Amino acid sequence: MTGINRRAMLAAGAAAGALPWRSARAQAANTIKIGVLNDQSGLYRDVNGPGSVVCVRQAIADLGLAARGINVEVVVGDHQNRPDVGVNITRQWIDRDGVDMIIDVPTSSVALAVNTVVREKNKVYINSSGATSDLTGSACSPNTVHWTYDTYMLAKSTGGAMVRAGGDSWFFITADYAFGHALERDTGNFVRAAGGRVLGQVRTPFPGTTDFSSFLVQAQASRAKVIGLANAGGDTINSIKQAAEFGVTRRGVKLAALLMFISDVHSLGLQTAQGLVCTETFYWDLNDRTRAFTGRVVPNMPQGLRPGMAQAGCYSGAMHYLKAVMELGVAAAKADGAATVARMKAMPTEDDAFGAGSIRVDGRRLCPAYLLEVKTPAESRGPWDYYKLLQTTPADEAFRPLAEGGCALVRS
Repeated sequence: MTGINRRAMLAAGAAAGALPWRSARAQAANTIKIGVLNDQSGLYRDVNGPGSVVCVRQAIADLGLAARGINVEVVVGDHQNRPDVGVNITRQWIDRDGVDMIIDVPTSSVALAVNTVVREKNKVYINSSGATSDLTGSACSPNTVHWTYDTYMLAKSTGGAMVRAGGDSWFFITADYAFGHALERDTGNFVRAAGGRVLGQVRTPFPGTTDFSSFLVQAQASRAKVIGLANAGGDTINSIKQAAEFGVTRRGVKLAALLMFISDVHSLGLQTAQGLVCTETFYWDLNDRTRAFTGRVVPNMPQGLRPGMAQAGCYSGAMHYLKAVMELGVAAAKADGAATVARMKAMPTEDDAFGAGSIRVDGRRLCPAYLLEVKTPAESRGPWDYYKLLQTTPADEAFRPLAEGGCALVRS
């Protein structure tokens, strides 16, 4: 009798243990893991940082995936704007933690490095914040979608507008890494194509530079009509502040903020930023849908910030990826990143942040580009009412022509 009871107890214990194990295994098989990789603590924190994480989580909530039986886990990494750190996090996430998709990744040098690893591992990479147009050119990948903006689009929109306004001679203050080089290159090409001249450039160390005074002196000495700021985030803020202190614009020189975000304008204040022209693909107050999206995320945004285009791109990109997962099924999406990206390209994009769009074969997501001017304090109607729309470049004209990128995925 004792033996029978012991066997019964062992069998009951085994059965009890099997149920949670099977449940956990089934849950893991039906779980998608997204890694938000960005600058959580440095000069791009307000541009990306925790705000990008909030926007990814909002996309998951808006899709109601839990009711569909799909679990989504979000992990967060700080790449510190260093390619080696970004690569190490990416490898650990994929090899150890089973991450299926990586999103955001500002700092073009990090973006290009992560691009290589994700292709090697056959996962999915949605870049919202790395600007280099090489991601859909020489470095294009079947596993990558470049979502929000790039250096070609910024150069064409902001740079082209400055040249048309009479700014036909330029001097660049350029962040000395892949992003700055690409933005200077692409803008310089537009300036020269329009009959303008590039009189010189200076490369500023990245990261870590806060004093731009000597670089501004060199720019002024060139007698260029336009000083092109081929930098971003804290570098752009410091450059503009110090240019104002030096009275650069009072001497008739124009500043071209080639990549500026609404969080930068907020940091500068309208008194300093007024009149600056920039290009974004998202503005929170653009229409009813952008305002509705912003209303959902603002309660969770850090320090009451409004989402900028890079953060909104994380919402939009995550949502489209998860829609593809729903169509393919979790198991198929987890098994083949390139196939998931192919499905994403076959589907039109649609969300409250950007409206309708599409993804080209080279991985370039197409959307309109908006040329914006920072309002004066008198023009602003209230908090975060910072921009007025100057012109819209349609989606099919905003980005580099497909045949000109040199992407190996494009058949001649």
